Amino acid sequence: MIRTTIAATLAALALTSCAASSPSPSVTVTADPTPIVAGDPIVTQDAVLTPEPEPEPATPAEPDAPSLTVSQEQSVRTATQYLDYSAFSHSGLIDQLEFEGFTNADATFAVDSLDADWNEQAALAAQDYLDYSGFSRIGLIDQLEYEGFTREQAEYGVNSAGL
Repeated sequence: MIRTTIAATLAALALTSCAASSPSPSVTVTADPTPIVAGDPIVTQDAVLTPEPEPEPATPAEPDAPSLTVSQEQSVRTATQYLDYSAFSHSGLIDQLEFEGFTNADATFAVDSLDADWNEQAALAAQDYLDYSGFSRIGLIDQLEYEGFTREQAEYGVNSAGL
């Protein structure tokens, strides 16, 4: 019993000594599981200081996405609303936003930020034209190019409309 008390006291002293000299690492005291046998002339139970593992360094946080200006937010919102009810080419939508009073920079930002399929927009525009007017194939391609679609987009749109 005295030996157990001596071993515990030695362990507590070692812990106190370690904590006083080096406050930053945390320490756990673990006793050797070897039992103390009565009659042993020397205390054989050793205190073992085991440092706590260092916490992993925090990974740097992803930088926040740059915040949008009010004008950029509004131009994105307006561009999205236009595409919800009508077909536009990339340049045609920028022109429309500028007509609404947005700067070229905000209008371009908004249109570039959209995940629009410009071929699909050309197909919708071609079908809209055919729904209310007659066109030849080349005439409709020319009209879609006039609206700002590329030649390839215009041809895709006309082909999708079945002309």
